[in-house]
Amino acid sequence: MLRDIIRIDDEKCNGCGLCVPNCHEGALQVIDGKVRLVSELMCDGLGACIGHCPEGAITIERREAAPYDEIAVISEMVTKGANTVIAHLRHLKDHHEYGYLEEGSTWLEVHSKELVFSVEEVLDTVNGKSGQANAAPVAHAGHGEHGAHGTANAPGGHGGHGTPGGHGGHGGHGGQGAHSGAGGHGGHGHNGGGCPGSRERIMAPAAVSAPAEGVIPSQLTHWPVQMHLVNPNSPAYRSADLLLAADCVAFSLGSFHNSFLKGKALAIACPKLDHGTETYVEKLTVMIDTAKVNTITVMMMEVPCCGGLMQMVRAAMARASRKVPVKAIMVSIDGKILSDEWI
Repeated sequence: MLRDIIRIDDEKCNGCGLCVPNCHEGALQVIDGKVRLVSELMCDGLGACIGHCPEGAITIERREAAPYDEIAVISEMVTKGANTVIAHLRHLKDHHEYGYLEEGSTWLEVHSKELVFSVEEVLDTVNGKSGQANAAPVAHAGHGEHGAHGTANAPGGHGGHGTPGGHGGHGGHGGQGAHSGAGGHGGHGHNGGGCPGSRERIMAPAAVSAPAEGVIPSQLTHWPVQMHLVNPNSPAYRSADLLLAADCVAFSLGSFHNSFLKGKALAIACPKLDHGTETYVEKLTVMIDTAKVNTITVMMMEVPCCGGLMQMVRAAMARASRKVPVKAIMVSIDGKILSDEWI
């Protein structure tokens, strides 16, 4: 995939290693007198290491690279102790990487009995509040995106605006060539609250009274619903009937809200395009054992890749100590129900 990842200039790197302990993900090592990126999977591309290089040897470039893997990172972080885990999660939080933050937090909760430190205390410290380790993360002010790097003789792009209360992003580096372009300007931070996109909300169900002609009221009762963002311990899922739907289902099925979503707690996912789906299995396990969902209804499109949703549910059921009824509903591309059965 095309994404931001660090680049190390061998000619400038003197092998001092000052950047290594400041890579919370453990992606850097000194090898043969030079710092090396030893794992693209563990580089988040946010550049925490850049400011610790006295030679300016580290930059960020956008190129094809393996996607960042938060599960691999957090699995390594726990071997280094609670303080390292806290530093890593704060790093994600400060850069508003809420999907990865939720992945890491969920992994810690699922594996809490295997760890030598208190997961609850770690999450309380990261979230800045006590007694709410399972709450949705509190949004800290974050930095804006880094500006794009310039091409030969061209200036770097402008840094992005900081999220509420955060700093603007760094300007992009000037392009390489006979004359380097000027770096772009950093964006400006703004004061304010947290990220509304991942803030947990519970809404009242739509009124039963007849809607205006042509208006179909929403049956969605909570937010967020994307599996990367949901908190599996949210009150929305406790003792609820869970509807796990492929992303495309609601677009294909006109009666989705009234016939299928009504009265259920929703989570959506795409087994083909989403990365880190192992975390989805862990979240489903928490929903079954901790949130104690009553039933799980899996709605899939007829395309083969959608079968990955059922595989996730089966994997979670195999891990969970509780057993819950599971229904599978197959939807055609033109919006017909092809099958509807308990399994």
